[in-house]
Amino acid sequence: MEAPRPRIAITVGDPAGIGPEIARKAADDPRVREVCEPLLYGPPADVAFEPGVLSPDAGQAAYDAVCRAVRDAQDGTVNGIATAPVNKMAFALAGLPWRGHTELLAHLTGSAQVAMMFWSEPLKVVLATVHVPLADVPRLLTRELLDGIITLVARELPRFGLQDPRLALAGLNPHAGEGDLLGGEEGHVLAPAVAAARARGVNIDGPFPGDTVFVRASRGEFDAVIACYHDQGLIPVKLLAFGQAVNVTLGLPIVRTSVDHGTAFDIAGRGVADPSSMIVATLLAARLASTRDAGG
Repeated sequence: MEAPRPRIAITVGDPAGIGPEIARKAADDPRVREVCEPLLYGPPADVAFEPGVLSPDAGQAAYDAVCRAVRDAQDGTVNGIATAPVNKMAFALAGLPWRGHTELLAHLTGSAQVAMMFWSEPLKVVLATVHVPLADVPRLLTRELLDGIITLVARELPRFGLQDPRLALAGLNPHAGEGDLLGGEEGHVLAPAVAAARARGVNIDGPFPGDTVFVRASRGEFDAVIACYHDQGLIPVKLLAFGQAVNVTLGLPIVRTSVDHGTAFDIAGRGVADPSSMIVATLLAARLASTRDAGG
């Protein structure tokens, strides 16, 4: 007997952005319907939001939809979640302390450590730090943080078909510190974290200069790169695979994927938004849900 298709919750994100449009397009796409049963999660149909207008009500509506989807994923009503983008400022206006899905999902599921990974065919990148000011990154890159992230990535990537994944850690400073000449974090924190992980049996190398490690990974030398901060990792991914990359939260007890872009208020309500990333995110959620349900 053919296994039932997984049920995937597609949250519409900020209802004043392009989320409702791309969520509907993804749910209607034949490729999506072939592999899963998509279910839209958003505000009631009779509640209207002006396209492109930032508001606390829109932020609250996006938050409420995510909460409902997570509850349904936890109780098995749905098998995974694919999220359209939320707006960080709308969350703030609504009085919500979270600045994005990753932090919110960790809170809702009680997950001690999570990581944001961007998955694409040419390049896979995991972020050690996410939505923090660049000036705070050196202080946050502790051995404890890196030990946890490296262990999490090595444990989670086999779910994606990458057994014994080959990992690389990007350096923080130019030329990976050039022997501490251009910064000491590599020698004092990053290199010891790599050495400790290798001693635990993790297949990881580095730290490597950030201006070359992503090229090496895109050419097949590494399965994934752990980047030190947000833009270090996302610039190469979006350059190589914008619209085809998927944001995946590692470390959750539920499946969650998302798009690789924001709310695009400037084109909201015009019917021209490209649903490609939402479609790819839903397809990956269905694949991960099917693998998890099969015990893989």
